[in-house]
Amino acid sequence: MDFDALIAELRNLRESVTGVTDTVIAAVDGIPIVADAAMSIDPAKLSALAAADLGIARQAVEVTGKGTLGQTVVFGSAGYMVVYAISRSALMVVLGDKELNVGRLLFECRPVIERITSILVAQPESRH
Repeated sequence: MDFDALIAELRNLRESVTGVTDTVIAAVDGIPIVADAAMSIDPAKLSALAAADLGIARQAVEVTGKGTLGQTVVFGSAGYMVVYAISRSALMVVLGDKELNVGRLLFECRPVIERITSILVAQPESRH
């Protein structure tokens, strides 16, 4: 897996969308894969929380017949937490401050998620 490419995607997202403060890619079981986050953010705790959030949201979508889960958005008085379902096995968490434009984030994340998905599923070249 190309961890540098994943980190680059996270950094580019933070730099291109005003208000994005921290990002983490994790497995759906809550194990962090990579993080672009402040020292005050514990990627393991954030990943576990996001995995629980995603699991509940997936159940809600299935029970209500609303299709396939794309993301959840948690609005707090000081900012946002957005959790994206990257695949059935991975997720991305984006934290943002009060200046975050959630609509812009949702728009900008579509191609980012496609690229991250490609990176996650890419097989390393075998050497003969």
